[in-house]
Amino acid sequence: MTKNFSEKRRHPRMPVISNLIEPVNLHYKTEDGKETSLVAILADLSASGMRMISFLGAPLADRFSISLQLPGTGKMEVEAKLAWVKQRENVYTIGIEFIKMADKDAKVISEMADDFNDCDTRILLKLPEVCVAGCKCHKICNKIQKDESLFEGK
Repeated sequence: MTKNFSEKRRHPRMPVISNLIEPVNLHYKTEDGKETSLVAILADLSASGMRMISFLGAPLADRFSISLQLPGTGKMEVEAKLAWVKQRENVYTIGIEFIKMADKDAKVISEMADDFNDCDTRILLKLPEVCVAGCKCHKICNKIQKDESLFEGK
């Protein structure tokens, strides 16, 4: 039996690494109308969604708003919905689908993910110049191939 593992995502995804241990706050209303929030850690990101890790539980709503700020991008306000939750003991992995995001913010995230994935390709091909000056992902990159001199003064 052959399994089809074709990519189902609409946008390229990148792992969120380096200086991004800052929490993401999910704001939502519970079924009884109470305003509440949940703090989680961003694990990966695309222009259409993200994966987060929480030690405090999963959101108790289907839809919520998110304030997201990545180094060098400014604050992004996103409306989202819960896609899935996986629990292993007290660790919750949460899949989020974005349902409303400014076009400019989606473009920034897509460009970052594209540059991150292009870099991975150059690494796999063992090209001598992996890091490039125009990389939009350099502020969150922690790859050993990163050439900081390309980004001085930026």
